[in-house]
Amino acid sequence: MDEVIIRKAVPEDCHSMLELIKELAEYEKASGEVILPLDQFIEDGFGASPVWGAFVAEYNSEIIGISLFYDRYSTWKGRRLYLEDLVVTERCRGKQVGRKLFEATMEYGKSGRYSGMVFQVLNWNEPAINFYKKYSPKFDDEWFNVSIEFNV
Repeated sequence: MDEVIIRKAVPEDCHSMLELIKELAEYEKASGEVILPLDQFIEDGFGASPVWGAFVAEYNSEIIGISLFYDRYSTWKGRRLYLEDLVVTERCRGKQVGRKLFEATMEYGKSGRYSGMVFQVLNWNEPAINFYKKYSPKFDDEWFNVSIEFNV
């Protein structure tokens, strides 16, 4: 898949991006958890105060992968890039698309003077864990993931 193009996402990509996010949720056995409406997704990424950025992988004019990220701040280390999702559609996995997206995201972080990149991976997702191990990450087993849902 040498013809894969990695580029910054544009608003017109959001429908395809959201479909990939739903595909990821299904893979992670959480398909009912994706409740974000398309119009809010577009506003959150491209509106007056964007909160996320993304790269897309495009092949034959089709979005086949995404890397979605945003700013995070550490009082110990400063600006950090948070990788929310790295998704490649199932039929294109194992063809270096994820590597291209991940490395584009890391380069974005380095050129943006972030002090590093952080992300989560499910402890049962061996293919993803093995993929990330190629980049010598630090896996942290000291912290719990915690979230509180707001009824908005």
